[in-house]
Amino acid sequence: MQFLVYIIAYPFLWFISILPFRILYLFSDFIYIIVYYLIGYRKDTVRYNLKLTLPNLSDKERLLIEKKSYHHMCDMFLEMIKTMTISEKEMSKRFHITNPEIFKQYEQENKSMMLLASHYASYEWLLTINNKTTLNGTAVYKRVNNVYFDKMVRDIRSKFGTELIVTRETIPFIAKKEKANIACIYGLASDQSPKLDRILHYDDFMGIEVPVHTGAEMIARKYSLGVEFIKVKKVKRGFYEATFISIAKNARETPDFKITHDYIHEVEKQILEAPEYYFWTHRRWKHQKAATQA
Repeated sequence: MQFLVYIIAYPFLWFISILPFRILYLFSDFIYIIVYYLIGYRKDTVRYNLKLTLPNLSDKERLLIEKKSYHHMCDMFLEMIKTMTISEKEMSKRFHITNPEIFKQYEQENKSMMLLASHYASYEWLLTINNKTTLNGTAVYKRVNNVYFDKMVRDIRSKFGTELIVTRETIPFIAKKEKANIACIYGLASDQSPKLDRILHYDDFMGIEVPVHTGAEMIARKYSLGVEFIKVKKVKRGFYEATFISIAKNARETPDFKITHDYIHEVEKQILEAPEYYFWTHRRWKHQKAATQA
């Protein structure tokens, strides 16, 4: 059954990927109408998150952010599909890194980087940065249940040379690379809610005390990695720019949880600048500290 679904869907997805961007975004407008108005995908979650974290805004202002966020989500999904056939030249034009000299510092020191991202703007196209450095690019991802679609997602995300690993492979993979003295970029998006049985630390995120992922910090400290936050800005439809923000040059020298704290507050600042580009459909604030401990 998985294969049947895949062979039916794949030609349609490939056709979408070859559409010119102008037509692609017209199709995205159509998908938005279906997802937002007809299906109402996770509307309750989005409205809860927005009201909880942006209480200073009026209902009208939050509704505008809500609609824009769904529109952007549809764009981003189709942009991911577009990656199947997009050229490296076209991608470089649409996804620009403002301070690529950061790569040089790590390359010269033959030092690995823990690259922390968030579910904001075009986190899918972040995987293209691998073609701008000699560091080995690696990204941690969540496996898709359908094995055929999982392979397709891996092929899309690794098109520009990034190696994908699932969560449980992260520590042994990094241990192997660091033992071999191979300088890498280890990319993780750590802004979502950890499982209850994995909660080690709480922090303030958008004014709410919530559990935060600490795995990236622990790994970075164990192997003395540098830690960078990658801030992505949507310039206009289909065009993004990314900027490295240094969090720690040597994670082992930082106090406990400082890396996690600084990271989560960089994400918060990014959201507050343009909240419509955050992935509000995730239940990020489901385990608030007071509610969890009650």
